[in-house]
Amino acid sequence: MSAPTSSPTGSPTSSPTGSPTSSPVGSPAGTPVNSRSRVLVASLIGTTIEFYDFYIYATAAVLVFPKLFFPSSDPTTALLSSFAVFGAAMVARPIGAVVFGHLGDRLGRKGTLVTSLLTMGIATFLIGVLPTYAQAGWVATALLVLMRLAQGFALGGEWSGAALVATENAPSGKRALFGTFPQLGAPLGFIIGNGLFLLMGALLPSAAGADPSQPSDAFLSWGWRVPFLFSAVMVAIGLWVRMRLVESPVFAKTREAGLVRKMPLVAVVRTHGRQLVLGIFFMLATYVLFYLMTTFSLSYGRTARDAAVPGLGYSYTTFVLMMIFGVVFFAVFTLVSGPLADRYGRRTTLAWVTAAIAVFGLVWVPLIGLGTLGVVLWLVLGFTLMGMTFGPMGALLPELFPTSMRYTGSGISYNVSSILGAAVAPFIAVALWEAGDGSPWLVGVYLSAMAVLTLVALLVGKETKDVLLEEGESAATPAADEAPVTVAP
Repeated sequence: MSAPTSSPTGSPTSSPTGSPTSSPVGSPAGTPVNSRSRVLVASLIGTTIEFYDFYIYATAAVLVFPKLFFPSSDPTTALLSSFAVFGAAMVARPIGAVVFGHLGDRLGRKGTLVTSLLTMGIATFLIGVLPTYAQAGWVATALLVLMRLAQGFALGGEWSGAALVATENAPSGKRALFGTFPQLGAPLGFIIGNGLFLLMGALLPSAAGADPSQPSDAFLSWGWRVPFLFSAVMVAIGLWVRMRLVESPVFAKTREAGLVRKMPLVAVVRTHGRQLVLGIFFMLATYVLFYLMTTFSLSYGRTARDAAVPGLGYSYTTFVLMMIFGVVFFAVFTLVSGPLADRYGRRTTLAWVTAAIAVFGLVWVPLIGLGTLGVVLWLVLGFTLMGMTFGPMGALLPELFPTSMRYTGSGISYNVSSILGAAVAPFIAVALWEAGDGSPWLVGVYLSAMAVLTLVALLVGKETKDVLLEEGESAATPAADEAPVTVAP
């Protein structure tokens, strides 16, 4: 895909209600468009809810599910079993990307996003009412797996749709900035989800003299269910916001020009296979860093120093508060990365950040060896790099594909990478942690190796900053640029 030397510019217009609206490229005068605030809120709130749902499962996978759904005499075996189900959702994500991508590229972004959010919300709520292994045996475990697969399936369609809402409605020269807003849902979801778990832990503390790193009997009985049930409230808000969207003019233009593909999956594999593969490796280091810092770190931080595989020995509350402090930097630098990627380019920005991730993996042990201050610095640096690498992806992956296959292509790249990076990362990390006799140095080397693979992909790929979102269609069918545009309300 060749980049044009210039792109159209847009200027603010007014919505029927008088509120300022973004003028995305290709939006003719008089076409209903989404206001900038509506675009940003809709892309942010949906991913916040989706990541909230995902994070509360990740927290429960470490804190309660090994005891309630995977009973074993060996705590490590129970933890690995819980992580295996956590990873199973990653396998379902590419399937969701194909299904929701097909719907999004054929029927439109709005309805598809509503469906993905509703699917995720129902699955999360049902986890909150599941019986435990002690109550229903293997049926309880099977139902947990089923709900987890449903979560992964829904998340497979959520991210790419939210990224498209942001980027396809973005003003000229600000696609990366707008693309950071769906990414911002990750740190916000983490803070809300873990904050609610902390609140429940404070309201239901462990008995006097009990191990403070372990949840109380009341928490194991019903307290852990509250964050899952609370998801219903958040989903209702998200649905209300998304139902008020109109389709992006970019997609409406493609639909009116008759360029919608019957089989977007077949089209993207045939015509943009290279971009699919590059997109997968662009995301690899991001995913590995993401799940090492959010899932593995929680297990490592809470494990007692005198355990068979020793950890840092912090209480659950203390370590999660330290993580939340780090995640604040995740949020800030997610937003910082957008203007940098708009100014210097996605490829250049990400290449420097990925090189820094490779170095970061090699200094885990020296940092952690500094004590509590070092652990906090480790978390802050890790989450800062996470924001810097995750933020530009909201623009980069959609820019790899033309409108008629953008939902499918960006979704497949993003979610197949989740298998290579996120699905196996917690499992590999625990194995390497054991191999290192409690030291995470091998886990850091693993992160550095994945960063090198991503860096190679970035060096092989091309800059997408100046690519027009309609370019794929207009290049194939020049007359499409003059096609009339109407957007269904």
